This record gives sequence, structure tokens and C-alpha cells, in this order.
Amino acid sequence: MSVTLHRVIRSLSAECSAAAHGIDGRGRETDILVRMRILPVGAAALLAAVAAVFPEAGRAQSRTALYAAMGPVLTAYHADAGEATLARRGSVTLPENVQEAWPHPSRRFLYVAWSNNTRPGGHHGVTAFRIDPGTGALSQHGQPVSVAARSVHLTVDIPGKHLLVAYNQPSRVSVHRLAEDGTIGAEVAQPPGLDFGIYAHQIRVDPSNRMVLLPTRGNPATAAKPEDPGAIKVFGYRDGILTSRVSVAPDGGRNFAPRHLDFHPARPFVFVTLEAQNKLQVYLRTEGPSLGAAPLFTRETLADPGRLSGQATSAIRTHPNGRYVYLANRATAAGGENSIVVYGLNQDTGEPTLLQRADTRGLHPRTFAIDPTGRLLVVANMERRGDRPPSLTVFRIASDGKLEFARRYDQDGPGALFWTGMVALP
Repeated sequence: MSVTLHRVIRSLSAECSAAAHGIDGRGRETDILVRMRILPVGAAALLAAVAAVFPEAGRAQSRTALYAAMGPVLTAYHADAGEATLARRGSVTLPENVQEAWPHPSRRFLYVAWSNNTRPGGHHGVTAFRIDPGTGALSQHGQPVSVAARSVHLTVDIPGKHLLVAYNQPSRVSVHRLAEDGTIGAEVAQPPGLDFGIYAHQIRVDPSNRMVLLPTRGNPATAAKPEDPGAIKVFGYRDGILTSRVSVAPDGGRNFAPRHLDFHPARPFVFVTLEAQNKLQVYLRTEGPSLGAAPLFTRETLADPGRLSGQATSAIRTHPNGRYVYLANRATAAGGENSIVVYGLNQDTGEPTLLQRADTRGLHPRTFAIDPTGRLLVVANMERRGDRPPSLTVFRIASDGKLEFARRYDQDGPGALFWTGMVALP
């Protein structure tokens, strides 16, 4: 190992150790909310440093699985960040179409929501899978758990003790215990009267493990009824129990349709996509923890902001180093914008600055994923239209955060390419 690499590791190890003890580089105690989030940044930076000095060793130590769902079939790939390639490792078939999935923090298990998306009398559930640490291949782990409605999103809390599931119609949340072996246990009873808003679309646990955020997008107005307002519902969280905290709904939730959000890995900023408005907003995490009542910044996502018809934002991801944020524009009509938008982030204020709009080379990018070392971004172009099939588009992430197209993998089979995600293998 080179002297340079020794120095990099010593420096990063000292930074991580100081952060763990709440001390910054000048010997001052750091804010508890920042402390709880800086360790993943140090780990990601260490992996990136190893990969930079020893590319072969970096690839060996950064085995990553990409999962992509087409209808009920969930396929595992080996994602090679150095070569920007995907290699298929096998598939599993769920009882119904895959909706979303989320890994356990140990990275040993993957929880997958599935549904036939019909009401009433639908067939809905969540299945746990064990992740093979060598290949990323999936094997069913315990029995599937039935749920009452389509799960639009799910997540696992920070210590990996509970699975939180969000439903859009009716809008609600359920919390399920996770056993020591990773299997899904009983549902946790919640206090009465919790406000889950209208049309929940995602659920996230704050890195402090003391707050849960539920973006609820509302519904647009129609000829028969007025607009249903949107909101970000903020809950206190402890040992699987939710408590009402605040509802963030600028202008009463009118013209406000939050779909997905993500956290900065080391600073108190939350990044939110507004689905119907095609906007990015930045919010401040406040003491409590809670969420500021109004956005710090709002940015357009479309190259042509006047083109709202047939356009909607979808997923959003923060780069592991916290310097960039990525979001997807998807077109539901021909000739629209299907792109990943890249913003640089001011680390002191959270202000985003547009860096790039990258064409996804496909239709309707509903989801995308970033590998844990921050070198690869893979987009799931959901729709098949004419001679354009669903596809996985692979981009390299350059040192300046911008995307460089590498290759595209067209997908065969029935159904839509509905979800994709990446997991660093343990």
C-alpha cells in the first residue's frame, strides 16, 4: 500500500473518529444532527479514495448489486462501477407486480412490496429476501406478509428494527417489527388520529431515527372536484411508534404536490421533488427534529418550464459525497423531456445550482439509483412505446458530478420497468 493511501486513510479515519465523538476539525463540539450523518460520508469517501489509488482494489471492495423490477420479476445484476457495466445474476418472481423495495441497513436483506393494484379486493403484500453476499442473488426469507392495500413505498428505520410501509389509497402508514433474523413480524399499533394526508407517495426515516417524513402529493383538480392539497407530514418516531408533529403545506398545500425526498448526508437539508409542478425544493431540518415550514430554495427542473402538460418529476437522490443532487423528469406524452437533472449544492446554505440535464435515452424514467461509491448512476426507463423498449441506462458520474453516458440495456418481457435500486454487498 502506498504512502499516499496510508495518509488518506489516516486522515479520513481521524475525521470519522472525531465526528463520532462530536468534535469538528477545530476542536469544537458538532451539532448532534450533523454528527449522526457524517459517518456514511467518511466511509464513502474512504472507498472512493481506495478506488482512486488502486482501481482494481476499489472495484473488489465495492461489490454492488443492482435490482430492477419488470412486472412481477425482480432481477439482480452485478454493477461494475469501474467498467460501467451490468451483469445479470438471476431473477425471482413476486406474487404480483413489484412496487418498491428497500434494503435492511445490514445489507443482508431486501424488502419488496408487490400488488396487483386493483381496488377493492386486491392482492397486496411484502416479501423479505436474503441477499447473497457474493453475488447479490435473492432468495425468499420467511413468509410474505399480506397488507390491506397497494404499498407505494417502504423503508427500514436506522437500526433495522422496523419496516415502515406507505399506502396511497387510502393514504396511511403501517409499521412492522423486524426479527433479529430479518424476517417480517407483527404490525405495531399506532396512536389514533394520526394525519396521513392525501395520497402518500413515499416514507423516509430521518437519519437521527427520531423523525419520519411522509410526502403526500394530494390530487389535481378535475371538472368534478377541486384540488386535494398536498403536504409533507412530519411525525415523531420512537421504537416503531409515530406521533404527530407538524404538516408542512406552503399556501395551504395548494399547487404543492411533493412526491419524493432525500436527505443531505452531512448537513441539515432535505431535497424534495414537486411532481405536478416540476420543481425542486430545499428544506431545513430544524431542532426536534422537524422540518422548516417554507422552502429555502425552489428551482425549475424542466428545460422548458412552460411545458407542464404531460410532464412530472419522479425520484431524487443525493450523491454520497453531498455535493450534488440528482432528480428525474419524466414525460407521459410523446416529445416530452425525459432527463436526469444534476445540481451542485452549496454546503453552507443548501442552494442548488443547475449543472446539467442528461437525456435518459428512454421513456418515463420513474426511478434511478446511484452506486454507494458515487461513480455510477443507472436509470430505469419504464415505458415501452413503438419500437422503444423499457431500458436500463448506465451513466458514469464524473468528478464534477456530471453524467457521462456509458451504455443502455434494453429490457424484454411484459410489464413496465417499475423500480430499480442498488445495494453495496456486505
